[in-house]
Amino acid sequence: MAGSEEALRHELEAEGLHVFSVTRAGSAMGIPFLRRREKVPSVDFLLFNTQLRTLLHAGLPLAQSLELLKAQQTASHFRALLDKVHQQVTTGIALSDAFASLGDVFPRLYSNTLRAGEQSGELESVLQRFVEYQRIVEEMRKKIVAALTYPAVLVFLSVCLIILLVAKVIPSFAGFYVSFESELPLPTRFVLGLSDFVQGNFFLLVFGGIAAVFGFKAWVRTPGGRLITDRWRLKIPLVGRLAHLFSLSQFSRSLSVLLSGGTPMVPALETAASSINNTWVSKLLMSCVQEVREGRSLSDSVEDTGITPAMALAMMRVGEATGALPEMLVHTSEFFDEEIEFALGRMVSMFEPLILVVMGVIVAGLLLAVYYPLLTLVTKIG
Repeated sequence: MAGSEEALRHELEAEGLHVFSVTRAGSAMGIPFLRRREKVPSVDFLLFNTQLRTLLHAGLPLAQSLELLKAQQTASHFRALLDKVHQQVTTGIALSDAFASLGDVFPRLYSNTLRAGEQSGELESVLQRFVEYQRIVEEMRKKIVAALTYPAVLVFLSVCLIILLVAKVIPSFAGFYVSFESELPLPTRFVLGLSDFVQGNFFLLVFGGIAAVFGFKAWVRTPGGRLITDRWRLKIPLVGRLAHLFSLSQFSRSLSVLLSGGTPMVPALETAASSINNTWVSKLLMSCVQEVREGRSLSDSVEDTGITPAMALAMMRVGEATGALPEMLVHTSEFFDEEIEFALGRMVSMFEPLILVVMGVIVAGLLLAVYYPLLTLVTKIG
């Protein structure tokens, strides 16, 4: 065991090995889900690729372009990563291998796209296609987040209102109802009992909820947990269809970028399938790799997964028959994008009134349970 990271680097280089990076082991007490993974902002990564393509098009050498872009980065983490990439490129390492050596910090699709451009001698055009891919995916992601923001705010405010009623408003009626000689109705007794429980165990409930959230996040980060939750997500009404369409759009566009850059079908299919955010859809499409390797067509292999609409399969078959599969995959992804737009509009139009109705019924039920004994008393007096 070396005394420091620098000492280990010198020892390995003395043995004739080229060291890409050295990372100290055992951080965060060795607990994987407590390690903080700093991500590169998508906007910064998009801007970097746009500027890199412009500098290369202007005739600047790759190493000099990386040095200029590294110096102007405001995010320290991204600047440090680019510094590692720049150091490797200056020693003769290919740009694709330099980014691939950083692990999963950058998408695998990116390094494979760069490799295809390096092999074909069209790094600039490949970068341009990847920039367009980034812009479209990021724009679609922003639309989805924007569409879900308002319903999420409604749910949050409604939950806060319910907690306020249960913890503060309803308890004020408890002392008044003690003087009632008759037995309170069952709904009233249930609501008052719930209020007493929340008041008596408030901090326990808060800490328990926080622990449950962190525990769930830790489980989701495991491969098995991620696979299960991604499969569940696809079964949620409306939201599941949105996630399904976004995954297929991402797959089609990724595969198009790789094939257009000159990547062979099998490695392109493997990379495109692994780049999908939803691991369940990714697993299904990864099963097509071996079939395509054995000579089966892409459209037939994808059809067996049962997750692709007939229209998209028909477009793939036309692309395979005419030799224009990359172009048809672009049209396929655009078809999915249109479906996403429609699903988003439908989801928003249904979610907002549905949330208001459900939360209104809950709040009205709580208030009715509390005020029902008073209404009964007033009726008897009258």
